[in-house]
Amino acid sequence: MTAPDSVPFAALLEENLASASPDLLRAMVKSFAQAMMSAEVDELCGAEYGQVSEERVNSRNG
Repeated sequence: MTAPDSVPFAALLEENLASASPDLLRAMVKSFAQAMMSAEVDELCGAEYGQVSEERVNSRNG
């Protein structure tokens, strides 16, 4: 899952389309990259952001 302060992708897309932002592609790529990196870290750590587990021996840093 993504970090708790992230904006849902659909809401970001709708907001950018409504304002016809010239940086739409940049914002979409940024959101996609952040979501993919967060999912990869979730998989490597064995837990989602903010989830506490007694079984886990590693942690997320930043």
